[in-house]
Amino acid sequence: MTLFFVTIALVIVLLLIEVPVGFAFGIGALTFGWLQGTNISFHAGFGYSQVSAFSLLAIPLFILSGTLMGTSGISERLLNFVNSFVGRTKGGLGAVTVITCALFGAISGSASAAIAAIGKIMVPRMIKEGYPPGHATALVAVSSVLALMIPPSIPMIVFAIAIRESVAKCFLATMGPGVMLALIYCALNFFFLRDNRTITVADPLTFTQSLREIGRTGKRASLAIVMPFIILGGIYSGVATPTEAGAMALVYTLAVGMLIYRTLPFDKLFNSTVEAARLTGAILMVLFFLFVMSRGMVLAKIPTQFADLLLQISENRIVILLLINLLLLIMGMIIDDVSGGILAAIILLPVTQKIGLDPIHFAAIVGTNLGLGNISPPCAPLLYMAGGVTRQPLSTYVGPTMKFLLLGHLPMVFIVTFVPPVALFLPGLLD
Repeated sequence: MTLFFVTIALVIVLLLIEVPVGFAFGIGALTFGWLQGTNISFHAGFGYSQVSAFSLLAIPLFILSGTLMGTSGISERLLNFVNSFVGRTKGGLGAVTVITCALFGAISGSASAAIAAIGKIMVPRMIKEGYPPGHATALVAVSSVLALMIPPSIPMIVFAIAIRESVAKCFLATMGPGVMLALIYCALNFFFLRDNRTITVADPLTFTQSLREIGRTGKRASLAIVMPFIILGGIYSGVATPTEAGAMALVYTLAVGMLIYRTLPFDKLFNSTVEAARLTGAILMVLFFLFVMSRGMVLAKIPTQFADLLLQISENRIVILLLINLLLLIMGMIIDDVSGGILAAIILLPVTQKIGLDPIHFAAIVGTNLGLGNISPPCAPLLYMAGGVTRQPLSTYVGPTMKFLLLGHLPMVFIVTFVPPVALFLPGLLD
């Protein structure tokens, strides 16, 4: 266990001094192998076989389709459609941001893509209409996590492979909590802005005018609205695997952007492909070294020893679940959701097995909690990305973010953990 804690401490220090995540885990894996006295090439073969899995091909496909949606203006059409329902109410643009991030998650599966695509459009629009800049930025940051919870979710693809469970079931495990969290964020948005007098609201439309507006924006966004149904329908009808659904999403986005809307010229296509390739390469590099490290840890029986260590603290199921959540929160604060999911599978899965926790329920706990960590200071990778995209100083949005987290996301973590049907009802429909 000493070797394990030394390695994890080294990785954390490297991350805190802003060494790129892939290199940090690479150094950690090499150090672990060296201290363990094993030939790292033995573990490298396992890592290569894992990142070569067909299921992981879904990652670049969904990343590229999400990037192209933002570049081609498809996401803006989706925004305008949602805006036609609630945009003319006080706080309505905030609700539009939350709902659109959720819908975008059903297409791209990437929180960073949601921040880039939705944040660049909605934050300037909200500030122009009198929203506090900090509130607008915080809302984009916390809503981006919905893209990790509502399928198809890239972290859940990786986590399902790591624990050798059904990808479709892991998708559905976080879907119910994701929808509930979206509704909570909408309600909190309206509540926080109830006394704000700086927000300007467009004149309300008559019922007939509203129908016309919905019809007009719906027609323009119809191809974007259909996309989540094609992806999720293909997966859960059994017609397509998640990887094949990712290919369908990419082909569909290309056809809509290039041939129908004609808003995706070759220069934008090239730039988006390069951006998606960079992100995919970074993710795969992290995954490779994590799988290499996991192989060494499993052979050294570290996960089992860690499970025994936690059970020595307490054998009470509630206490163990609280400790698991605390560890997941810390992981989410330090590293991205994909890396955190792999570490959770390596370190914490044996603990959950010993207390009889359903692995699909564990997937929901991991998905919900790591998202909370990704937007919780001090590290908060997604929170800082939102601030960078919207160009707002940290002091303006950290306070509003904490209010959303403490009143919205944190209670949802406890609900998912201690009310299993919230996570297990939808996956149970596939049995």
